[in-house]
Amino acid sequence: MGVTRSYRTYTPNEDKSRAAIIIANGNIDALLIKQLCDRDTTVIEVRYKTMRIIVVSMYLGIKEEIDKKIAKVEEIIKFGAGMGIIIAMESNARSQAWHDKQTNLRGRILEEYLVSTDLNIMNEESEHTTYHNRRGKSNIDLTITTRYLKIL
Repeated sequence: MGVTRSYRTYTPNEDKSRAAIIIANGNIDALLIKQLCDRDTTVIEVRYKTMRIIVVSMYLGIKEEIDKKIAKVEEIIKFGAGMGIIIAMESNARSQAWHDKQTNLRGRILEEYLVSTDLNIMNEESEHTTYHNRRGKSNIDLTITTRYLKIL
């Protein structure tokens, strides 16, 4: 809805994919890294001028074991060793580290993983939450980067 044909959409081409990346800028080159993609993960290599980074969209289902998704993040980090990596994820994990009001078990597990690696949480505190429905609101969407990411 609202995505024009001039935008490029990257998905893993699996049934009922739950992750995608959309590029609106025609000057950006991108390549889908199929071997790292699955129903819940889309991975592309982005090239723009002299910049080359890995961009990831991930969905961490609430009923799925978070350890399996952390293993997927590890696989992506190994693939992009020495490159800048941006991972945007719907984590279904709550943590005060990314400005939620509480920390749940999934949040604690993900938090401990991020602290044990060289990944940076990019979420900033805001009065707006990243998730909202009739039962409540929370900050379960998370953006993380490697230290190799250089902002232009």
